Amino acid sequence: MFFSPVLEEARLVRRYKRFLADIETLDGEQLTIHCPNTGSMLNCMKEGGQVWFSRSSDPKRKLPGTWEISETPQGRLACVNTGRANAIVEEALRAGVIRELAGFTSLRREVPYGEEKSRIDFQLTFDSGLAYVEVKSVTLGFDGSTIAAFPDAVTQRGAKHLRELAALARQGVRAVQLYCVNLGGIEGVRPAEEIDPGYAMALRAAQLDGVEVLAYGVALDNQQVRIDRALPVLLNP
Repeated sequence: MFFSPVLEEARLVRRYKRFLADIETLDGEQLTIHCPNTGSMLNCMKEGGQVWFSRSSDPKRKLPGTWEISETPQGRLACVNTGRANAIVEEALRAGVIRELAGFTSLRREVPYGEEKSRIDFQLTFDSGLAYVEVKSVTLGFDGSTIAAFPDAVTQRGAKHLRELAALARQGVRAVQLYCVNLGGIEGVRPAEEIDPGYAMALRAAQLDGVEVLAYGVALDNQQVRIDRALPVLLNP
C-alpha cells in the first residue's frame, strides 16, 4: 500500500491527550496533527525523533494532518496509524500473501457477530465455510530484542474479541486472530503479559479452544507499507 498523499517528514515535539501531537516540519512549520492511535504507544516514539505525516487539504478538518510513521527509540520505523492495519491486511489477503487464508471466494468487512455484539474485521467465505478474522496492529518493541508484543496498554476490548473468537471456534467455525506487526526489524510476536496478563490469558485460552493465532510482518518506509512475511507467535511465558 502506497501512502497517498505523499508523506511529509517532521520532528516530534510531543504527543498529548492521546489523539494530538505537536510536530515541527523540516521548514520550521509548527503543527498540531491527529494521532490515530488509542494505545499508549509505549517504546514507539521519542521527542525530537523523526515522524512522517499525511497532510489534508480538507478545509472542514480541524487538524491539518495525520501522524502515520514514527521513529522508535530503538531506531526502527513503526506505522502508528492503527486505521491502516485493516487496509494493509486486506491488500495482502486479496494478493494471497497470507497463505493460511488464501483461496477465499468473498470478503466482507465489519460484520456483526457474537453474543457481545462485536464486529469482525473480516469475514471470508471459502468453499468449506466461513472464516472470521480479527486484526490487531502491533508496534511495541524493546531494546535488544527482535520480539514485539501486544498490547501496549490494558485492552478489555481486545480480550472481548478473543472471547468471541473462542466461542465461534467451539461451535466449529473457523476463527483467526491475526497480528499485523507494523514495526521494522521484528522476528516474532508474544503477548505482553507484563502489561495485560488478562489479555495474555485470554489469548492462550482462545488458542486452546481452536482459534488460529497468526502474525505477519511488514516492509515499511516513508513511501509504502506492505505485508511481506509470516512471523512466529510465542505464546508460552
